[in-house]
Amino acid sequence: MNQLDLQGRHAVITGGAAGIGLGIARRVIASGGSVTLWDLDAAALGAAVKTLGPKADSVLVNVTEQASVAAAAKQTAQVHGAIDVLVNSAGITGPNTKLWDYPVDAWQQVMQVNLNGLFLCCREVVPLMQARNYGRIVNIASVAGKEGNPNASAYSASKAAVIALTKSLGKELANTGIRVNCVTPAAVKTGMFDQMTPEHIQFMLSKIPMGRFGEVDEIAAMVAWLCTEDCSFSTGATFDLSGGRATY
Repeated sequence: MNQLDLQGRHAVITGGAAGIGLGIARRVIASGGSVTLWDLDAAALGAAVKTLGPKADSVLVNVTEQASVAAAAKQTAQVHGAIDVLVNSAGITGPNTKLWDYPVDAWQQVMQVNLNGLFLCCREVVPLMQARNYGRIVNIASVAGKEGNPNASAYSASKAAVIALTKSLGKELANTGIRVNCVTPAAVKTGMFDQMTPEHIQFMLSKIPMGRFGEVDEIAAMVAWLCTEDCSFSTGATFDLSGGRATY
């Protein structure tokens, strides 16, 4: 593992109780930082914090509710003195079905978590970063947001919106000490696969030239670098982690 420098930095990681979020938390701690996990799953949060050790704590948060996010931001900043890093990793896939058959409530839920939740977290944390003129925000998008996966219209649309939001916010904060970027992984085998059909999983694998899924630690390595001070001249940018799938 290459050594990154996050000494003394505190990161909030949404969806941090499992999957990619938990992997990012491990890498941040290994790089000298500390983390607060924001998640809706109390049992998973407890297990994650126990696994990560003394440099981790957690707050039970529903990222789709503004009051919940605002309270979590206030609490985290008070306990740790600052939020240096925000990683927006909370997300759901939604069902795999044709757009004309897509359940309206499922569409709305995907947008609520993947897009609105990310917006609310940025909205509440950015002012805390502005007060110190320093911050790193990394949004977890997807290659599906670039290409549009069939039978995953809500997920693809939400992740395309995350890319656009990243660009907008990055430009709004470009003359400050805050950098905003996103990553676009291809499929990574995590618990989110349980939300997908076997056919959709095989479709995603077939699109990756490397012929394999990404590893959580590979995503975490890129995200952790984007959280460091070394990431100083990239903002509003999209970083691919697609095994060769991305075409632009």
